[in-house]
Amino acid sequence: MQSRGERSRNHTEGFVTQSSKIYVAGHRGMVGSSIHRALVARGFTNIVMRGSDELDLRRQDQTEGFFSKERPEYVFLAAARVGGILANNTYRADFIGDNLAIALNVIQCAHRFGVKKLLNLGSSCIYPKHAPQPMREEHLLAGPLEPTNEPYAIAKIAAIKLCGAFNDQHGTDFISLMPTNLYGENDNFNLETAHVLPALIRKFELARLLRAGDAGALRADIRAMPIGFGRTENLHAASEAEIADALAARGVTPDEVVLWGTGTPHREFLHADDLAAASLFMMERHTHREIGEFVNVGVGNDLPIGELASLIGDVVGYRGAIRYDASKPDGTPRKLLDVTRLHDLGWRASIDLRTGLERTVAWYRAHVRARSRQEGAG
Repeated sequence: MQSRGERSRNHTEGFVTQSSKIYVAGHRGMVGSSIHRALVARGFTNIVMRGSDELDLRRQDQTEGFFSKERPEYVFLAAARVGGILANNTYRADFIGDNLAIALNVIQCAHRFGVKKLLNLGSSCIYPKHAPQPMREEHLLAGPLEPTNEPYAIAKIAAIKLCGAFNDQHGTDFISLMPTNLYGENDNFNLETAHVLPALIRKFELARLLRAGDAGALRADIRAMPIGFGRTENLHAASEAEIADALAARGVTPDEVVLWGTGTPHREFLHADDLAAASLFMMERHTHREIGEFVNVGVGNDLPIGELASLIGDVVGYRGAIRYDASKPDGTPRKLLDVTRLHDLGWRASIDLRTGLERTVAWYRAHVRARSRQEGAG
């Protein structure tokens, strides 16, 4: 009798070739850029990409025009409006509307224009707030969602169901992966819209620079990336006192960093390069019949936010205090994925958290330096 892996290789023999036309939706984001790097490293040569300034996937006409012209054979759907707890809870209409539109337009066009296979990327926030731990795929829709990110979660659940409905009705091969909390290169480090891990890196780095009195490096950091809502906030010409006040309002001072909540919720973290590896593995080796409605992608262990903060502070080199503001929400108490199905399908994460953090901090600092050189050259 053939094993599941042997059956999968037979199903996908010659499935994706290095000349196959592949569209990476969201290639400038953290996940999409990781997938693009992985494809290039594997020798794929026919990769199609469009930035949001060239193609607005929320627009049906633009999405149809792109698919009609380019006719990609394989699609990685990594485009999404994403953000942390504050952004999710503030821009609720945008998060549900934009993500529903992107999913509907891309998935419909993938069917209409003959895409051979589509891989849809979601989020572990699809699970109920008080789901049993670790969360298994069958826990989907078993209870109420976390209120602060419910709009985003509903959009991601809808994308899963869209893929399944097209598979059932039209015989497509659209698969969905639900990753745990992600981090890595090209993450969002805006203090008010970022997820917890990149926000912690940014806060500790800024506090370290304040504590060291390195005004030049502090200005370079703020020039490289916004620290607040929108991309128009301008502190470039601000005085050192004005910069310090702006950072203090966001919980960053030379002597302490203030974090939301109690530090007790547990979170699991997966490096984006691991997700990219899992995505290519599933795209090449498994059909939707083998994967099921969707499959969790994670590392299988978690840690308290307080422990994460201490680890990041150590990696960054921050030596001040850490204080928690318990008046702010914690979010879901725990979000640990059961990755049994993922392991049974033949894939495991390989990047440990400290190594991943060191790589991410190194990228962050290199990005700031590169932006500073560009501005200097300009």
